Amino acid sequence: MGCCSWTWWDAMAGKFGRFVDAALDGPGPQTLRQALGVTLRGFAMGVADIIPGVSGGTIAFITGIYEQLIDAVRSVDAGVIKRLAALDVSGALSRIHLRFILPLVIGVLTAIVTVAQVIHGLMHDYPVLVWSFFFGLIGASIIVVARKLKRLGGVEAAFMAAGALFSWWLTGLIPASTPETWWFIVLCGALAICAMILPGISGAFILVILGKYEFITATLKNPFDLSNVMVIALFAVGCAGGLAGFSRVLSVLLHRFHDATVAVLAGFMLGALRKVWPWRDVLAVEVVRGKEIVIQEALAAPRGDVMELVLAFGLMLVGFLLVLGLERLAGGPRKS
Repeated sequence: MGCCSWTWWDAMAGKFGRFVDAALDGPGPQTLRQALGVTLRGFAMGVADIIPGVSGGTIAFITGIYEQLIDAVRSVDAGVIKRLAALDVSGALSRIHLRFILPLVIGVLTAIVTVAQVIHGLMHDYPVLVWSFFFGLIGASIIVVARKLKRLGGVEAAFMAAGALFSWWLTGLIPASTPETWWFIVLCGALAICAMILPGISGAFILVILGKYEFITATLKNPFDLSNVMVIALFAVGCAGGLAGFSRVLSVLLHRFHDATVAVLAGFMLGALRKVWPWRDVLAVEVVRGKEIVIQEALAAPRGDVMELVLAFGLMLVGFLLVLGLERLAGGPRKS
């Protein structure tokens, strides 16, 4: 009996070891220090995605892992599904970029669990200062992304302008009142995840436009309630489908039309400055689930007492310099 038990245990340990070897076979960080670096980038992406108006894709671009991120998502393809269907778990794991994905996801989830309430509290108590900091972040990010262009000619400038105009228009939309049916929740997941991996366009803001930001975030406060589990599951299905499809489109564009794609992404970020401008006049609000949601606002000139203005512009500068510092730590602009 003991012999058989040990034989079974040895077999399981050997199989588990093969799974680990297969999972670590793909591209990604090779040392603990590099893995921690990816985790920190994921943490920053998670913080950014919490804020309606700031994109995790922007952080990925700033820190030099954007194309790695797209390729990692794209690694989960039909070949993986075929191997799983054939019970070839090791073969499936070897195709996925888990060495990169796992530390990144750990960082994102850590940020969502630990920082969400802090960020929302700061936005409520010190909105001008928080938005000033993010304005500086995105302003410098545009420079970082533009540096990745091999050349900036008339064609690239036109693509950048088109991206900026689209993003400016999108961030000015009034949030809509929308249904809570299953198909619309799936659609929200697909559109939000596509926006999350685009620099300059926030997935959280897409949910605001679709009228589902409060609805989705409310389910996360009590995720084990049966009705909330269904909503989260439907949203996750939409995220998975949108991510699988859109990441492939982005990967093709980045590899075949690099400068045009990067120019459009830089334009998205330029237009997104409209959403993170710190001083705004509220024109209309709507009460959703007992909370006031701004549905229309206009940009305003800087205002407030001298101390607040000094702090606001100081935080803009801090955000701006932080991005340039992150770029330097990441090895400068990478052109492919």
